[in-house]
Amino acid sequence: MKLSELKAGDRAQVSSVAAEPAVRRRLMDLGLVRGTELELLRFAPLGDPIEISCNGLLLTMRRNEADGITVHKLASAEGRQHGWQGLRKRHRFGRRA
Repeated sequence: MKLSELKAGDRAQVSSVAAEPAVRRRLMDLGLVRGTELELLRFAPLGDPIEISCNGLLLTMRRNEADGITVHKLASAEGRQHGWQGLRKRHRFGRRA
């Protein structure tokens, strides 16, 4: 299954990263390597880009980049709220957002 096929709130584990070499290297430097667990947080209003949470990092990528990431969907925990609720408090331009 591709990362872009997941729905908001789904958790998955990365099985492979296939993209053009520069993009692949950058994604792997950010922590998207085989075995990494991630959560798809949300989609932009028009569906592109998507935001994921991976190792405490909020990562936004285009749908065509997410197409190159193969994942295995993990069992979802019922009653669990979205992980992005508390993560959106970050500094933006020197002020609290």
